[in-house]
Amino acid sequence: MNELKILGRHAATVLIGQLAIMAFGVADTVIAGRHSVEALAALSVGSAIYISVYVALIGIVQALLPVWAQMRGARRNLEVGRSVRQSMYLCALVGAAGTFILLAPGPILRWAQVPEAMLPEIEQYLTILAVAFVPSLLFRVYSTLNQALGKPLLVTWLQIGALAVKIPLSIWLVNGGGAMPALGAAGCAWATLVVNFLLLVLALHLLRTQDIYRPYGLWAPMERPDWAQIRLFLRIGLPGGLSYLVEVTSFTLMAVFIARQGSAAAGSHQIASSMTAVLYMVPLSLALAASARVSFWIGRGDAEQARRLVHMGLGVGLICVLTTTGLVALLHRQIAALYSPNPQVVEQAATLLLWVTAYHLADATQAMCIFLLRCYRITLRPLLIYAVMLWGVGLAGGYWWAYQGGTLGGLNIVASPTPQTFWAAATGALAVVALSFLLLLRRAVMLGVEHSTAQAGELRPP
Repeated sequence: MNELKILGRHAATVLIGQLAIMAFGVADTVIAGRHSVEALAALSVGSAIYISVYVALIGIVQALLPVWAQMRGARRNLEVGRSVRQSMYLCALVGAAGTFILLAPGPILRWAQVPEAMLPEIEQYLTILAVAFVPSLLFRVYSTLNQALGKPLLVTWLQIGALAVKIPLSIWLVNGGGAMPALGAAGCAWATLVVNFLLLVLALHLLRTQDIYRPYGLWAPMERPDWAQIRLFLRIGLPGGLSYLVEVTSFTLMAVFIARQGSAAAGSHQIASSMTAVLYMVPLSLALAASARVSFWIGRGDAEQARRLVHMGLGVGLICVLTTTGLVALLHRQIAALYSPNPQVVEQAATLLLWVTAYHLADATQAMCIFLLRCYRITLRPLLIYAVMLWGVGLAGGYWWAYQGGTLGGLNIVASPTPQTFWAAATGALAVVALSFLLLLRRAVMLGVEHSTAQAGELRPP
């Protein structure tokens, strides 16, 4: 019961902070949607590209959570500080890559056949966010460290405060006021830039002044690159980051492909995407909390306790998912109407929100599993499953169904260029991923317990 309380308190704290950050995107969607359909469409495509880059590269850093949590569980505190300093070399590479991609989105936009009229506003939006990427990356290192240490509360307070700045700033910059002209979607990006720098400054201040960080010696002199440590980071983080890339791009590239169906279709998809992202915060928070505790007990050498935490996390996650999806199913039309006054957008979005409920059930399951699998250093097989199912079946299958059609298994499939075809294909693919990850996790947990039991038997006196 004590572990359930710890898990619940950690997850609830992370959830509040994650919802505050997710509210950035929700607020931007509402603000841009009420400014104009064109701004909403530009935000849909621009944010899809940004999120794809952001999540994939940030995922390399976030995958280090089990490493630091296991060090803490093994009481190797000074090694945590040294590992965090070594992660700065990784951040330099990741930050440069992300900034470069966001500054040169032209090839992606042309490949996706985004309408020419939308390009200037999208490119301006991404250029501003390129400057915001590095401070956001460094703040994520701070957030990941706190989660590994079981101290997410400071991060949550910062994220809530950031939301209080972000919303009024976005409203002012998007719509204009006083001497400020209306900036449209670019106004959302400027507000994000300001908030990201503010969060980084506050995080550095807390690392310097708060007693909870002193046992880890974070501010010791920077060492030369430890290539063995950096290789470990890459071995864990790179498959993790690529998994994020496949997962997120299979979702966000739908927005890019749907853009050619017009502003109403792009806007309705953005609403469904926004709601999906909000719902995802619940299993994500549980997954972060559960992976921190499971890794802690693995570091302590207690595989049986780690097994109990895995089962506990999955059970709590299922209850939460069934509750949230039920609410969305009941209120799908009312939710759609909150985002946009355009009747055509609302009608399409309401239909997509029903697909969101099925999508989320599979999404939440696989999210919990992928974080727990990383505790057992299983990263490559999930990446392969993601690539085959989410890119090969979900995204490519949705594109084929929407724009090409043909014969499949003896059935004649007529091309149906609507957002619903993409959501249907993605939901089916994600369901297979979730089942596969459950089987992988079951095997990993069993092997962990068997290995621990065997070690205990070897140490037991005859």
